[in-house]
Amino acid sequence: MKKFVIGITGASGSILAKKLIERLVSQGCEVHIVASNSGEKVFEYELGESISSFIKQQTLTASNLYYHDNNNLFASIASGSFKSDGMVILPCSMGTLAKIAHGISDNLLTRAADVMLKEKRALLIMPRETPLSRIHLQNMLALHDSGAQILSPVPAFYHHPTTLEDILNQIVGRVLFTLGLDSDHHHVWQGEPYES
Repeated sequence: MKKFVIGITGASGSILAKKLIERLVSQGCEVHIVASNSGEKVFEYELGESISSFIKQQTLTASNLYYHDNNNLFASIASGSFKSDGMVILPCSMGTLAKIAHGISDNLLTRAADVMLKEKRALLIMPRETPLSRIHLQNMLALHDSGAQILSPVPAFYHHPTTLEDILNQIVGRVLFTLGLDSDHHHVWQGEPYES
């Protein structure tokens, strides 16, 4: 069973985190969630439900989902001995991104990300900010150079989406594809047909 950590911070885009968690759980992955205080607040503001109620609803039918208190640095995901297949921070605020880029592990979320970097495991950072300042870009470059992947949740249109759901599915599908998982919703560009 593949095992992933999902970090949720106080940037806009909670619906993407929710959809990603649902898709990972449905694929039988073990999912460990940690959210910042702001992440919990934005999740409830944008989706009209708390993270705790969302998780409670999910665990009625799934036993592969775990939620960790962001203040608990004794949690399993804080240790390099906790074997996982990667971590996705979605959405990722610029404050959290800066902390990780500079090795500041002052909570469970940033510590879990630091573990991914030091253990050379997959770390996908999905920042939700625009425009980007020089500081933002420098921090992203520092993370890239440390082994993280910066995957901006930018919609694609070559698959001709007609609904918001189509756009969300494509973005989440791209995350699954990057993690090496199957996704029916990630449309791979096939290119133009060859002419003889």
